[in-house]
Amino acid sequence: MKKLISAFLLVFLIQFAFAQELPFQEEVNKRAKEIDDSGWEKGSAVFTGSSSVRMWKNLEEQFPDVALINSAFGGSTADQLLMHLDKTVLRFEPSKVFIYEGDNDINGGQEISEIMRNIDALVTKIHAKYPNTIVNLIAAKPSPSRWDKKVSYVALNDLIRQYATTHDNVNIVNVWDIMLDENGKPRADIFIEDNLHMNEKGYALWKEIFTPFMK
Repeated sequence: MKKLISAFLLVFLIQFAFAQELPFQEEVNKRAKEIDDSGWEKGSAVFTGSSSVRMWKNLEEQFPDVALINSAFGGSTADQLLMHLDKTVLRFEPSKVFIYEGDNDINGGQEISEIMRNIDALVTKIHAKYPNTIVNLIAAKPSPSRWDKKVSYVALNDLIRQYATTHDNVNIVNVWDIMLDENGKPRADIFIEDNLHMNEKGYALWKEIFTPFMK
């Protein structure tokens, strides 16, 4: 009888585990279908990460000569991207990958050391399958709504820069400096009302910074 109960319990636990969706599973699935429906090329430059990339609506217009895929999903963190890396990055056999993670991670209270472990896991998993793929780690951006966490963002960006210099086929895309005003604070004119996400002027600045990495 005990063995029978244990067997039923095991089946229940397995069914329960499969019933639990990963964070952002629905959004990732929806975005994957949109990408598949519109068509994509192997060897594209894949942009992924959280909402700062997801909301880059004119990305393809700004780089019309580059095959691009935007698989970002809003609100994500590096560990959550890692959960969905197959569907958002690896299946595309990318020549370049641009990753924006760390912003929400810090805001959610994660330790910088944990964020870097997750970033390293992302890079390692990509390079394990595609050693020649260039991974471009986008620095955390400054924003008025999270300026109280400036010290943490600067520290994270410094570690990402060090990581990029010590790993092959890894770069840092420094979006931090160009988004600051003459007083060293986030420019007020490049954000939408939430003071977190950027407007078209903000993405125009990003285009300037990203252009050398698209060649």
